[in-house]
Amino acid sequence: MALSLNEDGAAHLAGAAAPFLGALLALAARQPAGRAGIRLHGLPGLAGLLAPEALGALLPGMRPVRAILFDKGPGANWSLGWHQDRTIAVRERREVPGFGPWSRKQGLLHVEPPFALLEAMRTMRVHLDPVPQDNAPLLIAPGSHRLGRIAESDLAGVVERCGTAACLAEAGDVWLYATPVVHASAASSGARHRRVLQVDYSPEALPQGLDWLGV
Repeated sequence: MALSLNEDGAAHLAGAAAPFLGALLALAARQPAGRAGIRLHGLPGLAGLLAPEALGALLPGMRPVRAILFDKGPGANWSLGWHQDRTIAVRERREVPGFGPWSRKQGLLHVEPPFALLEAMRTMRVHLDPVPQDNAPLLIAPGSHRLGRIAESDLAGVVERCGTAACLAEAGDVWLYATPVVHASAASSGARHRRVLQVDYSPEALPQGLDWLGV
């Protein structure tokens, strides 16, 4: 059964990135190998690929605010337990009520915002390689994005109640997610790559001088 972005927190758009796949593969080939996740910022051509006239057309009224390239394969393989994404990337630190704690990831400044901001965001995952069942598809708990901020101790119970869905894909497919949806992934088979460009989009500006890092 097809998943719905509003009801389930995820939607599959087959072939939606096919026109841009060659450019995306070239961009991925220029990144360091053997690293689990590479936060992308300021790369030539990236902003154009994510703009409203390109992949951004899939999320009208939103702008890209963070991009990460994941590359599971022979040189880097990992599993990821059930969790919600809770941080955003910003340009500089400003003490704003409701924002915190702060952290650095690959040298980039991140902060946990009020959960309502995350609820308004959407995450796009663009598949550069096929993702069948044995190549570590993302797993989601359908409907979990409507439950608010979930304590880590409650995640197992949420997954049990909501069930799970595997987000299979072909190269050039796009999955759209409600950013707070509970998700996980297993390690891949390790025999081939599983490259995914993950981009967070937001419709909102940040308050009191905070600014999105962007792409």
